[in-house]
Amino acid sequence: MRAVIQNSVGGPEVLVIADRPAPSPNAGEVLIRVGASGINPVDGAVRAGRYPLLGEPPFILGWDVSGTVEALGSGVTGLKVGDAVFGMPRFPKQAAAYAELAAVPADEIAPKPKGIDHLHAAALPLAGLARSGSPWRARTRPARIDPRGGRWRRAFGGADRQGARRLCRRHREP
Repeated sequence: MRAVIQNSVGGPEVLVIADRPAPSPNAGEVLIRVGASGINPVDGAVRAGRYPLLGEPPFILGWDVSGTVEALGSGVTGLKVGDAVFGMPRFPKQAAAYAELAAVPADEIAPKPKGIDHLHAAALPLAGLARSGSPWRARTRPARIDPRGGRWRRAFGGADRQGARRLCRRHREP
């Protein structure tokens, strides 16, 4: 498979396209055929060596990803080959989304919204976290509503207050 790798830290000029062995999904993982990969400030900081999350190069950058499930590792349920998915897997460890294929934990991705393409879906995960609390966490973890007072604090699994209030209004007790 082709991947954008870097062999040294520096500016964008250190990124090169290279052939790499295709990953295989382990138990609990899915193999995604990458449709798009998001680029965020953290990618540039890691590339430049200012935020050494991945250690010394060589490595493949990229966390925000959208694509199609190509294969399932053992034990994966709720997804099937051909499903469109997106997410921000493994952060802050290497997810290697700047590649044609990425093997990622199945519980760190979600179905891609039908109304958007892969390009737009790949732009959502980190930007969504930064914008409104934790919508990614809300998307991948079940909501818990506290039946006692102050329900919004537990709704959406930690997402923004506004969305949680809307959920509680919808599920108001008579």
